[in-house]
Amino acid sequence: MNVSDFDFELPVSLIAQHPPSERGGSRLLVLRRSGTIEHATFANLDRYLAPGDLLVLNNTRVFPARLLGRRIPSGGVVECLLLNPEPPNPESRIPNPDGDVWECLVHPGQKLKPGSRVVFERGDVVIEGDVLSMHFQGRRRIRLRTAHPGGLTDAVDRVGHIPLPPYIKRHDEESDKDRYQTVYARDRGSVAAPTAGLHFTAAQLAALGARDIELALVTLHVGYGTFKPVKAEHVEEHVVEAERFTVSSEAAASLTRAKREHRRIIAVGTTTVRTLESLAVTPDGTVLGDSAETNLFIHPGHQFQIVDAMITNFHLPRSSLLMLVSAFAGREKILSAYREAVDKGYRFYSYGDAMLIL
Repeated sequence: MNVSDFDFELPVSLIAQHPPSERGGSRLLVLRRSGTIEHATFANLDRYLAPGDLLVLNNTRVFPARLLGRRIPSGGVVECLLLNPEPPNPESRIPNPDGDVWECLVHPGQKLKPGSRVVFERGDVVIEGDVLSMHFQGRRRIRLRTAHPGGLTDAVDRVGHIPLPPYIKRHDEESDKDRYQTVYARDRGSVAAPTAGLHFTAAQLAALGARDIELALVTLHVGYGTFKPVKAEHVEEHVVEAERFTVSSEAAASLTRAKREHRRIIAVGTTTVRTLESLAVTPDGTVLGDSAETNLFIHPGHQFQIVDAMITNFHLPRSSLLMLVSAFAGREKILSAYREAVDKGYRFYSYGDAMLIL
């Protein structure tokens, strides 16, 4: 299948640069896999859910991974996006978020060779860094250190900026610390938000629970690969970067009960879809929890084993996420829904409107 089959025209004016004035104030396009389309608001999501549905959410928390500073001794501007902390020792496969060596994406990469020194500061909090080695496409291993009494994690939280997606053409603002975060975010580790969840308010989730709509939490830490363009000509040649996920035994038990009782499992966001579809299911229908990495690339031809419906935002042309939703609902139906969304002025991407696929 050609990547060009997943292209569409989108006016730049429809790319949302700010969230709606109130959380939950977005529009909702409802696409049924029969092809019918309805237009609603996210506040009325409950009209399309039923008691017994299992709503699965990704509780990852975005951290301020974008560090802005200067090179030493030249003083030249440098930007560093923290991607992955290294494991505490070579035998461990579990990264240490409090560790001091990170894989980073840096700019300007050509000037940051091994041995280069950088500094990032805000107020009285200072983080210094030493470039240890060079990787591909501007990536570096950097050792970070700070004298801040709260330690490196707290220093990053104080110095860093929210890493807004590249299609948001503005600097991050103080309000982004709240609005580019779901209300149920808990486990720190993402450089991008699971944006389908940004629409939910705490009150809406409580109201859904009161209607016997079950909620389950999983964790997938969203990496920079979520913005990785598909450069291959053919879909099957694309490789998705691995991301860490955890599904607890409690969440797995909820998934197992829902499957056995033939209740709908509704994934909130493509990150949740990838997490659930990465799990093993035994012949008797038991969903097995896990804590691992996944590089699962869902594209047309994928056979869904867990997800029955999904809530998602509108995605980039030719992107792996557009291919994922096309695998679920059909490419032509998705592209037709996108054309209607464009015609009706829906807002696209991270701070945009939502789609419910049933």
